[in-house]
Amino acid sequence: MSQQHGFSIGIGRINDEFVIHMKAFGTLTHEDYKTITPMLEGAFKQVEHPHVKVLADMTHLEGWELQAAWDDFKLGLKYGSHFEKVALIGAQPWQDALAKIAGWFVGAKVEQFSEYAQAKAWLFDKEKV
Repeated sequence: MSQQHGFSIGIGRINDEFVIHMKAFGTLTHEDYKTITPMLEGAFKQVEHPHVKVLADMTHLEGWELQAAWDDFKLGLKYGSHFEKVALIGAQPWQDALAKIAGWFVGAKVEQFSEYAQAKAWLFDKEKV
């Protein structure tokens, strides 16, 4: 039996802001990170001084394999200084702890939301940056 897992990702701009729209699903693997890492690296190279906002839908994320968790950690350490705000969408209790821990490593404000509209409003509210 095969199980679907991985990322869907959109990289773009809203006005002068660099935005990554990401959806993670299933149990992420090392192979998933081998696919997404070059995409993110290529996107960062296109922006002179990247200050990235991330809107990540984690609603269907079940977790990570051990190697994938390490890949995620390394990616956060390498590019964490580029992240300004990260909005995690997902209703699972363990994701709240994940949001707090991620904030320590990426140097960004990280918050968890249960609804897309709330996450987007927080992400782009310049008064609360």
